[in-house]
Amino acid sequence: MTAPASRRLTRDSRHKVIAGVCAGLARRYGLSRTGLRVAFVVSCVLPGPQFVAYLVLWVVMPRDDGR
Repeated sequence: MTAPASRRLTRDSRHKVIAGVCAGLARRYGLSRTGLRVAFVVSCVLPGPQFVAYLVLWVVMPRDDGR
């Protein structure tokens, strides 16, 4: 059984800035796209694998069909 389209974790091709990862995560979890993007950029100044995680999600998350 597949999840409804609004609940699936896919990259958002309509609201993407770079690859649609933050927009897809925001859509899946009901968060603000802008807020999640800002949080990601701010978190990049902290030590940790944030940028690598973004790249992995870019490769792993399927692209949506443009809905």
